[in-house]
Amino acid sequence: MHQPVISGTGVFTPSETITNAELVEAFNAYADRQNAANAAAIKAGEAEPIGHSSEEFIVNASGIHQRHVLDKSGVLDPEVMHPLLRERADEEPSLMAEMALDACNTALDEAGRRGGDVDLVICAASNHERPYPAIAVEIQKLVGATGFAFDMNVACSSATFGIQTASDMIRTGSVRRALVVNPEICSGHLEWRDRDCHFIFGDVATATLIERKEDAKGDHFEIVSTRCLTQFSNNIRNNNGFLRRTRPYGMEDRRDMQFMQNGRKVFKEVLPIVSKHILGHLEDEGISPDDLSRLWLHQANKAMNDFIGRKVLGRVPEPEEQPNILQDYANTSSAGSIIAFSQYSKDLQVGDTGVICSFGAGYSVGSVIVRRA
Repeated sequence: MHQPVISGTGVFTPSETITNAELVEAFNAYADRQNAANAAAIKAGEAEPIGHSSEEFIVNASGIHQRHVLDKSGVLDPEVMHPLLRERADEEPSLMAEMALDACNTALDEAGRRGGDVDLVICAASNHERPYPAIAVEIQKLVGATGFAFDMNVACSSATFGIQTASDMIRTGSVRRALVVNPEICSGHLEWRDRDCHFIFGDVATATLIERKEDAKGDHFEIVSTRCLTQFSNNIRNNNGFLRRTRPYGMEDRRDMQFMQNGRKVFKEVLPIVSKHILGHLEDEGISPDDLSRLWLHQANKAMNDFIGRKVLGRVPEPEEQPNILQDYANTSSAGSIIAFSQYSKDLQVGDTGVICSFGAGYSVGSVIVRRA
């Protein structure tokens, strides 16, 4: 059996940023347009007016101050309210693969590796821009990797599930070196016209290089243990899919064809599951919460992370113990915990232990215990 380690990470951040102020201005303009168009129905009690959003509401609800996106022009246009992305020819790199390549190259450089050293690529993300050929196989080609590649979707937990899958293959000798890549174009499946969620997501891509410990050239983190859990729930759901055109009204502009969630139920149900999951994982590995130097949690909501941190550590975490990046990136689905790990792990000392944990739709929870070597 081989010991898997994380020897490199990479983050691709889109150049365009939307502040809360910009987002609120666009949403409120859209709301005013819709309310004016539906004034008669609203007056007759046949329709509800769309309420305004505010910067204060967004920060209080989420802790988010801005988000990076691939296109802000369409999102901020009250007549469009979604990204406007160029259609690419089949011979061109797909958008997800292009984002992934940038993150992969950074991870490879950090580990002192080349694409040809990699024999497994997993594209683990909450959405894929096409069913086939797999985005991972396209990334494999662009990176110059050997071996094999495949796509994976476990929503916001995709990265940690991908890390477990790659780690298990490395432990058993199936592969020598793996890239787990998380290109997340969340702006494409967010309903920007919904006041309750229009502020939640941003775009990004992350990559994690995992290899055998004996092969690592520089600083690295041992993957001590991984654990995954799923439990079915409809409280986070997206009904879009390849059968859409086969169903009555399937091609209409329907709310259920984008991200939907029952936020209150998610908060109430997911947090106990995640806290119990992490504590159980630590206990089974003989690790006390007091021995943790860092928690890199899924970056969905600051209040959620604060709750989990208190439950796991038994006290209020210090800012450096549970770093947040969502104020700058918003919720980037599976990539969030990897961004946090990439930005806030290099200061740890040999022997320091931490947990990477992501959670979300499914429900799903994935945790990765790592130790600085």
